[in-house]
This record gives sequence, C-alpha cells and structure tokens, in this order.
Amino acid sequence: MATNLKKTSTVAKLGVMTLAIMNVAAVVSLRGLPAEAVYGLSSAFYYLFAAIVFLIPTSLVAAELAAMFSNKEGGVFRWVGEAYGKRYGFLAIFLQWIESTIWYPTVLTFGAVSIAYIGMNTSEDALMASNKIFTLITVLVIYWVATFISLKGLGWVSKISKIGAMVGTIIPAGLLILFGIIYLATGGHNNMDMSQGFFPDLSNFNNLVLASSIFLFYAGMEMSGIHVMDVQPPASKNYPKAIFIGAIVIVIIFILGTFSLGLIIPAKDINLTQSLLVGFDNYLNYLHLHWASPIIAIALMFGVLAGVLTWVAGPSKGIFAVGKAGYLPRFFQKTNKIGVQKNILIIQGCIVTLLSLLFVVMPSVQSFYQMLSQLTVLLYLIMYMLMFTAAIALRYRMPKADRPFAIGRKGNGLIWIVAGIGFLGALLAFILSFIPPSQINTGSNTVWFTVLILGCVIFVAIPLLIYSLRKPSWKNPDAEFQPFHWETAPVTAAQAAAPVDNAGPAAQHIGGSPANTIASNVKSGTASNTRNTTVSEADKQGYQQSQHAGQQTPPNDTKTPPANNSTHTNRNKPGNSTRNNTGNTHPKK
Repeated sequence: MATNLKKTSTVAKLGVMTLAIMNVAAVVSLRGLPAEAVYGLSSAFYYLFAAIVFLIPTSLVAAELAAMFSNKEGGVFRWVGEAYGKRYGFLAIFLQWIESTIWYPTVLTFGAVSIAYIGMNTSEDALMASNKIFTLITVLVIYWVATFISLKGLGWVSKISKIGAMVGTIIPAGLLILFGIIYLATGGHNNMDMSQGFFPDLSNFNNLVLASSIFLFYAGMEMSGIHVMDVQPPASKNYPKAIFIGAIVIVIIFILGTFSLGLIIPAKDINLTQSLLVGFDNYLNYLHLHWASPIIAIALMFGVLAGVLTWVAGPSKGIFAVGKAGYLPRFFQKTNKIGVQKNILIIQGCIVTLLSLLFVVMPSVQSFYQMLSQLTVLLYLIMYMLMFTAAIALRYRMPKADRPFAIGRKGNGLIWIVAGIGFLGALLAFILSFIPPSQINTGSNTVWFTVLILGCVIFVAIPLLIYSLRKPSWKNPDAEFQPFHWETAPVTAAQAAAPVDNAGPAAQHIGGSPANTIASNVKSGTASNTRNTTVSEADKQGYQQSQHAGQQTPPNDTKTPPANNSTHTNRNKPGNSTRNNTGNTHPKK
C-alpha cells in the first residue's frame, strides 16, 4: 500500500518553471496596460510601489505558509484555519473561490475583443468588439472550453496553462516591449506624457485611488499555494523559487509593457478595452508587418484562456478538498472518473453564465464592468488581510513548527514588518476601492455604493452561514484531510513517564516509553502482536481521557470534539490500513 501511495503522489508533478509560468498566467493580464499608460512615466512609480507593499509581501508570506504546510492540503483554508479556526479558514477559501468566479466575465471580455481583431479591417474589428451578442457568445465559449479542459485533470491544465501563457502573455509582452525599443531606436515619435515625471502628485485624491487599484494587478500569487503538494520535491524549496521567478517576470512585463503602449498611442486616444490591440496594430503598421495582426490577436486570446484555465483549476480544487472534509454538502463533492471536481466546476460555470448574461444586457456595459471588477477587488482584499494577519498569528500559535522557508528566523520582527506592510496596503486599497473612479462614468453613486456594500456583506455572510449549518453527513469518509495542529494532542511528559501495568518488556524498549506504544496502539485501535504488547480497555480509556485533557485549545470559536469523534481519531479508525498512525497521509490526486 505504501508503494501505491508513493505512486499516486508523483503523478503530474509541476516543475519550478511550470509553476512560475502558471503564476504569470494567473497574475499578468495585458488588458490592464492601457489604463495605466494614460499616466505616462509616473505609472512606473505605481507599479514599483504596489510591488513593494503588496506583491513582495504576498509572495513572501505565501512562500512561508505554503512551505510550512507543504505536506498538507487546503491552501489559504489551511493557513487561516491554523491561526483563527475552521470558520475563518472556510471564509478565506470561499472568498478566493467566489471572487474568481465573479472575475471571469470581466477578463473574458478582453478575450472577445482579441478575437474581434483577428480580421484585417480595423474599423470593422472595432465595431465587432463593441457588439454585445458577439461578446456574450465569445465569453461563454472560452469559459466552457476552459472548464472542459479542467475536467481532464491537472496534467491537461498544466500543459495548456504553460503553452497558453507563453504564447498569449509572455511572448506578446516581449514583442510589445521589443517593438517599443525598435520604435524609439528608429526615430519614432514618443507619444508618452513625460511632463508628470516619475513621482506623481499624491496630494491629488484621484491618484490615490489609482495607487490602490493597481495593487490588484498583482493579485493571485498566493493561488499557487493550492498546488504546493503538486510541486516536484522538495516542495519547501521549489515553491518559493517559483514564486520569486514569477514575481520578477510580472513586474518587468507590467512596467515595460505599459511604457511601450504609451509610446505608440497618445493618452487622449487610449481606449480601455481595445487599445492593446490598437497598439499592436500601430506597431505592426510602422514595421510594415500588417499580416501579423491576426496572429497577435489569436495569441492574446490564448493568453486569456490560459489565465482563466489556471483560475478554474486552482480555487475550485481548493474548495473541493475542503468541502470533502465536511464543509460542503455531498452534492458539491461529486467527481468524474479521474477525480476532478465536476459538480463544483459545473455550478461555477452556471454562475459565470448568469453573470455574463447580466453583463451584456445592462444599459451601461462599462459601468457594470467596473462595478463587477471593484466587487472582485474588495472580496479578494478581505482574504488577503486574513492571510497576512494569519502569518503573524502562527508565529505565536505554532512557534516551534518547522518552517523550511521563513521570513526571518531570529525573532518575529521581520514577519511583523513584511506581513504588516502587506496588511496596511490591502486595507488602504480596500477603503479606497469604494470610491468611484473619476476616469470612468459609473452612473449613480447610490447604485455604486449599494452594490459594493451589499455585495461584500452577502458574500461574507454566505460561507459563515454554510459553516454554521454544516452536518456530520457532509464529511466524506474517504477524505484524507489532515487535522489542524490544535486537533492533534501531543503526549505529555507525565504520560511518557507513567508506568503501564499490562505492557510487556517490548513496549518499554520500542519507542522509548510505554506511553508511546499505547498511544500508537490506541490510535490504531489494535494491539501489536509483533511487539508482544497488550492494551487493556482501561489503558485505552485512560489514554484517551489524558489526550483530551491535554489537547491544545483551538483558536477562537472552534471547539475540539471528543476524542472518539475527532478528525484525528476518525482518520485512524480500526481496519483502515491505508492510513498510518500519525495521521499524515498523502492526498488523492
């Protein structure tokens, strides 16, 4: 059986570069470059500022938490749950999942625009890109194709994500930057506004709103924590490597890509949804490469597919694993023949379809688009604030835990600085995200604030309500979800030193103490014949009572169940030969 588990754990492992590229595909979206190109040279300040106070803290904190729990499933549910209890862990993983679901229709609109520009006539392409019916059909086709690929399993996802990210994000970004360099070197006219300088006027309130919104350009780096158990070993080293490689590539693409667009398109002519394609067209016309415009459009469409595919596979996999542990009804735990969470993916697709229908029938598409984007930002920032504070809390709740990658090993000062900066940055962005941007007509302010405030309240309340209504029948008996640290009771020094009446000499020799032998035998529910050790019912009862008495107090409102109903005990019930006595098992793939 050990051999089978080993084989299962090595299926479809992700290499460092594969995971780094998946991170780039999940985070980078060239569609956001036109909005920042309006601000000229000062846009670099915003990118660097957001990278320092958001991207780097997120990357470092996610690396420490993922490496710390590299042998356990759950991602952000595990990280927040270990610090604050299951209720808030479930809130975090639910927010990560639902915000990505709300986000799909907005990002897929850019995919529709890319397809519209496959033609050779720019004016006709622009007309098609503004057609609501065309946009709706394209959005739904791309999303359901991504869902179908995800149903094929992780192997398909990693391959398509890697190819799609290279073809649709990294290569087009590289070409855009190269075109900008050639354009300047050959005497092309610089259309970027250089009068603002590198440092913007932060006394202007509108600039502060921009500074907060740009933080979310870097959202998604923690998403790869869901896949930390799928990384080629040692995950504790390879995962942080992938994080940092991806972060460097992301910053370079954003800054240089924005400059390249600003060079070729005057700020007054920039259109938020179409200017990326227009920028490529202008460069290709300048270089007399008109025939390449459709190729670029197709490549960008594949970039959208790769980004959506990465997110379809990530958060849905995380909430599926958590759901099997008893946090979602059994309907959501159904899988196809290769173990992919089919019902969650289908329901997710239905939500996206409904949102897409609303998106195209709204009187003001741009207003609805912006509202949906801002709601996504707000929900995501709540999850980030939970993650940053959890990293600090775990330094005190689990001070002796193994941290293969740590933000400072001599004291907790550095983790306070790094996670504290990330939390304050997220909090600032959260507050400013409620303010309607002056650059876009969002319609009625009353509708704007109502949608955002009620949206936050509703989507935070839903997971808390689900958690309060959970039933024992929701727990999948085959689930292999490791217990939290406060659910695992250590053997106390007094127990280790106590004599045991019915234990043979082998028990005193093997394991260093008779209490260790009883602990192993009681947890497995059997006495070991090979050790000539017998355990009486009194011994079992005494051990379980002492374990319950010495059990660590769970965070906040989480109550530890009795020993015979605990997750730890259930996972090692008699007759289950696939689990070991420590409760550490390999998850199913």
